[in-house]
Amino acid sequence: MNVKVVIFDWDGTLIDSVDHIADSLHQAATELGYPELEREAYRDIIGLGMIEALEKLYPGLTRDEMQRIRDGYAGYFFQKVTTPQNVFDGMADVVTDIRRSGCGCSVATGKSRRGLARALTSSGLGPHFDITRCADETRSKPDPLMLEEILAFYGYEPEEAVMIGDTRYDLDMARRIGMPSIGVEWGVHQRDVLQEYDPRAVVTSVDELRRVLGL
Repeated sequence: MNVKVVIFDWDGTLIDSVDHIADSLHQAATELGYPELEREAYRDIIGLGMIEALEKLYPGLTRDEMQRIRDGYAGYFFQKVTTPQNVFDGMADVVTDIRRSGCGCSVATGKSRRGLARALTSSGLGPHFDITRCADETRSKPDPLMLEEILAFYGYEPEEAVMIGDTRYDLDMARRIGMPSIGVEWGVHQRDVLQEYDPRAVVTSVDELRRVLGL
């Protein structure tokens, strides 16, 4: 693809963290007495900001109730540090080669700034990215504001970038502003869901992603 900047989602796209997020949400909510949901429900909201995720999981929560779940989630989630071993095999090389090609490289994530800041450092991926945007400092996916802010940083148009993600929220966000997207099948949502949002491709392997990007 002939693009000037590649924008990655984080969890489920670069980092193998989906199960840990789902487990942490489940434990935090049920320990506070909220109903135990199907595992797929906790997976399906990954990619949203935490407020939006909890509103979808448990409609009608007050802000205080939401904060208690968020505190519990953080307690479980941060017990496990993201390391280079949590980066999906081959993705560190993909990011490195994107930078070597002269393209910009950035992250648009539903994570909090606190969570992403820690993970950027501990994963070893941080130095590769020019700019990162998080749900708690802009608007949650699928609102495209974080993409618009990244584009403004570079001075590019939507068609000069590509969004790579594993969820419907990633691809929907890109489609809303006419940005090309690539879905990856190793995270939350599978091909049938991802294809609803008109991606340029849905890939099943890192090698296939490299081919689509022309690396």
